[in-house]
Amino acid sequence: MGYAVFETARYMGKTGAAVKRALGLGSFCLYPIIFDMSINQPSSYVFPHKHLLGIEGLSRPDIEALLELADEEVILSRQVEKKKTSLRGRTQINLFFEPSTRTQASFELAGKRLGADVMNMSVANSSAKKGETLIDTAMTLNAMRPDLIIVRHHAAGAVQLLSRKVDCSVINAGDGAHEHPTQALLDALTIKRAKGRIEGLVVAICGDIMHSRVARSNMICLAALGARVRLVGPTTLMPAGIERFGFEIFHDMREGIRDADIIMMLRLQRERMHGSFVPSTKEYFRYFGLDDEKLALAKPDALVMHPGPMNRGIEISTDVADGAQSLIREQVEMGVAVRMAVLEALARRLPNG
Repeated sequence: MGYAVFETARYMGKTGAAVKRALGLGSFCLYPIIFDMSINQPSSYVFPHKHLLGIEGLSRPDIEALLELADEEVILSRQVEKKKTSLRGRTQINLFFEPSTRTQASFELAGKRLGADVMNMSVANSSAKKGETLIDTAMTLNAMRPDLIIVRHHAAGAVQLLSRKVDCSVINAGDGAHEHPTQALLDALTIKRAKGRIEGLVVAICGDIMHSRVARSNMICLAALGARVRLVGPTTLMPAGIERFGFEIFHDMREGIRDADIIMMLRLQRERMHGSFVPSTKEYFRYFGLDDEKLALAKPDALVMHPGPMNRGIEISTDVADGAQSLIREQVEMGVAVRMAVLEALARRLPNG
């Protein structure tokens, strides 16, 4: 797991708690009020990459620029008129080889809000089921001259392979246990808007670290933005040699989330497990599921996240998932905004973009 060397330029925008202090609003509100005047002055940032295949390889300014653009998209998405013309005339293909609800729906909505012609390709009814290879599929789609292809695939590295065979921009919507970059970006945006910052926060990522592409992308993204990242889970669900990368490792959940600012729960990826990694789901919840008793060990204003879909009663209790400290619904909203930002940033690099 090679990590890129990240630049250390700091985000200087005045948001969240700083704005409330400046206006004398106090700290009674759980979520900071965000005043963003940039909606009338859209970001002119030019994303330096043709594709978004992972968080690895992005600089800190790349990540922060995408988050700033996504902040603008949040404001747009909360208006009655949610349409832009950034992708008018562009063709977007959503190519999902794995089942998806949130990610595919949010990419479709993001593309339509930006004015793109969006096609959802059903792999269940595609030639892939008839033995067509991924490369053949890529070449077929390339002949249709799309501008953007969003790909989810069960094999790590498949999206990168496809990106080499097409002329358009490709976005990784999750490849095996490798990466899920837009999920990490939406998680970072959710944290930043809720806490006013990411730098210096203690973020505990808990659960099935070994099989989670969400964990890998978040580890890279949050570390790049200055968070103190903890990895919490049983030894059987930790990647071998993970200690070498400088993260704090905990096999006792109570210690791992103690005094944390953010607790990010992960789903047990049973579809990627070959063998027995936990004795039983009941035993797993007892030791590594997040309930009110364990949550009380974190900071009083700690916030809870989950990428979904949730397994209630296995990795998280219903009371916590639906409680006042949960950001899970906010994550879904930020998902559309982040994907709009990524689509728009990549479209600026397209011919006549």
